Amino acid sequence: MQKSTPWGQHLILDLGDCNTNVCSQDAITVFVKELVEAIDMKAYGEPVIVYFAEHSDEAAGYSLVQLIETSAITGHFSENNRDAYLDIFSCKTFENNIVIQVVEKHFAPQRIHLASLERGIEMPLKLPFKKMK
Repeated sequence: MQKSTPWGQHLILDLGDCNTNVCSQDAITVFVKELVEAIDMKAYGEPVIVYFAEHSDEAAGYSLVQLIETSAITGHFSENNRDAYLDIFSCKTFENNIVIQVVEKHFAPQRIHLASLERGIEMPLKLPFKKMK
């Protein structure tokens, strides 16, 4: 029997040519705290924000993990090219347009690429997923 409702919602954002807030641990902290509140989630502990990938100029920047009661918000903020990559997964629904508004307020990206997925292993496969086994 196939499950008719998704397990969760997954929003994937690629942000291009952002402002200097992507280079600031403090700015990323303010962003994620506002985002959690704006999409009506409950943070589980404080966000973890660590500087990574110093071996690569293009990739170097902060990585973010904010656990939420219904799953997690993760991201990487590339300091030198000012790109950012965010994932929000939750079994509680949220409004994608609210996420975009918070992202635009804090990072002013010139480009946004978005993918929104309904997650659930028993659901019919949709792009970009493919069956492996």
